[in-house]
Amino acid sequence: MSNRGNFFKPLVLSSFLLIAGCHSPPSATVSTRPLAVDCGCIQDAATGKVITQADLIVKLASAPVVIVGEEHTNERHHQIEQWLLQNLNKTRQQGSVLMEMISSDQQAAVDRVKAQSLAGTKISATRAAEAMRWKSGWPWDLYRDVVMTALEGPGPLLAANISREQVSALYKNPVFPAGAASSQPQVREALSAIIYLMHDGQIDGEQVTAMLAIQQQRDRFMAEQLKRAPRPALLIAGGYHAAKDIGVPLHLADLNAEPPVVVMLSTVGTKVSAKQADYIWSVPAEKQP
Repeated sequence: MSNRGNFFKPLVLSSFLLIAGCHSPPSATVSTRPLAVDCGCIQDAATGKVITQADLIVKLASAPVVIVGEEHTNERHHQIEQWLLQNLNKTRQQGSVLMEMISSDQQAAVDRVKAQSLAGTKISATRAAEAMRWKSGWPWDLYRDVVMTALEGPGPLLAANISREQVSALYKNPVFPAGAASSQPQVREALSAIIYLMHDGQIDGEQVTAMLAIQQQRDRFMAEQLKRAPRPALLIAGGYHAAKDIGVPLHLADLNAEPPVVVMLSTVGTKVSAKQADYIWSVPAEKQP
């Protein structure tokens, strides 16, 4: 596929480096700029037709499984995610929300906070983050509103990431998930190329193999969580996890699960194709100071 590097580089950098455990937390600078919901910036990837936000809600409302791919440090993407959760809940009751930013070892803590919310207990965002043991690598200022909206919704908030201990074990002993779709040579070659690119070529073959195994096991875990999550289920994850041609959708196919509808949140000028997403919601690039 052409322009693969142009598509993935802005989407994967922060979250890929999280896999390797060698990144610094991204900036958590947040503005008070409102979300422009009447922007004419959503495209049906199959037809190229521009659709409205209302059209998108109608299309997503009937989908059992939705995956939203984000650029992790893009404030507007998080605003859109919150808007989607709020508006989908107005159309039909959300069955569950899954987030890459929550790992399996946090699930019990998240469940306790969710139970308090369902019981009518008012919990501040600061207290919720503490109680859930929110990880600093995901700036709370960016994710706070999305998480609190999910906690206040009717369905469970579910982990979609493996634990740090699992990551460490896979790095030492790489094991790949089974399945014809996710093990295609072109899929693993593409992911390996991304890994190599993100490290500026300063990485050896064994490290690439280990990180590729971690990447695909994370995708498999997300797919497994989605398969058993209450419907309708919505997963929020990095763009490369969401991509139909290399990410979670392939693992859902390997698990014989229903295919998801993929909404890719992007930046104007970034190349995204119908091979990667069903709908593309682009926002203007941030102005550099």
